[in-house]
Amino acid sequence: METKTAAEEIGLEYEEVDGYLLPKLELESPRKDIGKYGRMRRKFLMEHRNPAYIGMLLEETLNDHLIEVDEQAEEMMEQLMSKMAAAEGVTEKLKAEDQMKWVGLMNSIRQSAEEIVLEELVYS
Repeated sequence: METKTAAEEIGLEYEEVDGYLLPKLELESPRKDIGKYGRMRRKFLMEHRNPAYIGMLLEETLNDHLIEVDEQAEEMMEQLMSKMAAAEGVTEKLKAEDQMKWVGLMNSIRQSAEEIVLEELVYS
């Protein structure tokens, strides 16, 4: 009677790579990347809210928090930019008629919207 190894008992499979047997491992769920605002939030927490950062890190909730902040920030940016563009009269017609003016106005709107997002979500 042949005895099974612990790896065989749990159904772990191996593949040979350059003469070495390596386990075939897959993540159970794909990890979502942390975007710009999530990374900014992580840096803020590390530098200014270190106990909260350490707590989330130990509880393994940090990545979920950063992903949530990033998603909320992106959504807020889109909403603010569309509202500000409408209020400023920045339209597709303006884009077709005077691209440089449109780009300048949109850059200004993006900067204003980002200041609001950073203040309300990332650095709070």
